[in-house]
Amino acid sequence: MYVLGIVGSSDAGKTTLVDRFAERLGARGRVATVKHLNEPPAVSTAGTDADRYRDVGVDATYGITDDGGWFATGEDRALEDVLADLAPEYDYALVEGFDDARIPQVVLGERDHGGPALAESPDTAAVDVDGVLEALEATEPHVTLETLISRVKRSPRADRAGAIATFTGRVRERDSADDAPTEALEFETYEGVADRRLNALREELESRDGVYEVRMHHRTGVIETGEDIVFVVVLAGHRGEAFRTVEDGIDRLKEEVPIFKKEVTTDEEFWVHTRN
Repeated sequence: MYVLGIVGSSDAGKTTLVDRFAERLGARGRVATVKHLNEPPAVSTAGTDADRYRDVGVDATYGITDDGGWFATGEDRALEDVLADLAPEYDYALVEGFDDARIPQVVLGERDHGGPALAESPDTAAVDVDGVLEALEATEPHVTLETLISRVKRSPRADRAGAIATFTGRVRERDSADDAPTEALEFETYEGVADRRLNALREELESRDGVYEVRMHHRTGVIETGEDIVFVVVLAGHRGEAFRTVEDGIDRLKEEVPIFKKEVTTDEEFWVHTRN
């Protein structure tokens, strides 16, 4: 899922620009929107079952109508939680008003922003929508483990599969109690080379007997302690070939795909390959 943020002052016309992007992207795939609100929406649950359930300690309540409508109440959620929910089912997410988010952004007017600016413009009319969308396609998509699981489940050979095995690599804070804590890892690749090696590895793994689909994704950029780095997902006929292929997949990804890692600890920062 590609994520695009739109930030600017309250009168900058962010919603109008979201509409323009949504109309264009709707022809390419499924689009979701997320808007920052300065106050809760005007939805009252007073006197309802939802209100009563929350009084006795229920964290979230959902209501679904016969025609597919729905509502939900519950605890506050961060933007990253919402994007994680959307990623398996949507191709694009348009995020309005989250200035500090580390996502590609269109910046209207003079505005501080947390993510890289794909465009900066004094007003919405001057934004080159096609240019922004071309730049967006060159960014790293928002991929989660659930995204890859959802994709392999849609395989045309899923009816023959009895196993899905997965691996998730994450940033650990330390190897031992005496280590300086790791604050973040930064990953870089040669443009295009890593993708070609990764695709070749995936195709080779998929050629194995009993393996029906393989999906792998390695994030780049700065990834903080506790965050996920890499995913391997294998759809197979049985658990044996699924487990073996997951293990081979991550081992060979680390050996064969040129991805360079910088470690940032509380004491120092260094490129890991220069220490070997």
